[in-house]
Amino acid sequence: MVAAVQAPRRRFGPFALLRITVRLLAMVVLLIACLLPYYVFALLRLRNPWPRLFLGGICSIAGVDLKVRGERPKGSAFLIANHVSWIDIPAIARATGSAFVGHDGLASVPLIKHLCSMNDTVFIARHDRTSVHRQVEDVRRAIRDTGALTIFPEGTTSDGTGFLPFKSSLLSALEPVPEGVSVIPVLLDFGPEAASIAWVGDEHGVDNFLRILARRRPVQLTIHFLPPLSGEQVHDRKAMATAAREAMLREMQRH
Repeated sequence: MVAAVQAPRRRFGPFALLRITVRLLAMVVLLIACLLPYYVFALLRLRNPWPRLFLGGICSIAGVDLKVRGERPKGSAFLIANHVSWIDIPAIARATGSAFVGHDGLASVPLIKHLCSMNDTVFIARHDRTSVHRQVEDVRRAIRDTGALTIFPEGTTSDGTGFLPFKSSLLSALEPVPEGVSVIPVLLDFGPEAASIAWVGDEHGVDNFLRILARRRPVQLTIHFLPPLSGEQVHDRKAMATAAREAMLREMQRH
């Protein structure tokens, strides 16, 4: 039997290590600063902005130069976005204050589960058909509570130069679309450096995280908020997946 070959761990030079260290320390300080007000708001049962403020700060510390095009969502919205890197989550949170839909594998790591839960993350089990009804209710409740909820229907990260197939099953909670909820395609455009930002292949997640923190140049990211889907585009989950993907492809080709 041939042993699986793992990708070699990346080595960083002294200046890259310094940038990583400074940014990690800044993230730790930010987390500590946000924890106390978070628990105060939670104790008083107030709508809690601190997880989104923390994620927005992470976006800035990581060196993301964020631009926004199109109209940001107002009111209750379900955002359908492409997925390139871990940066996507803090960037969208910074631009919209959105919570997220995540796969249940994240919930297997206690610390990550706790941090995600603080941001009202909804965990879905893609292979557990017996819990579909509960997951639908969880997603709809999260939209009511947070105002905006983001899902990555590719189910994993792409290389940023195109899209993987959209899994319409992940949109089951929107069938039918709840009254008053907008379904908005969102294109994350990393420009010509997309492939160097993307987390794909055999790269370990920690390596991708550190590689971004080690960058000297800012990460150029433009978030395009496209017009909400309407009419036959929201007839069912397959129509939504197809319409969102086509709208995002058109926008990518324009830029």
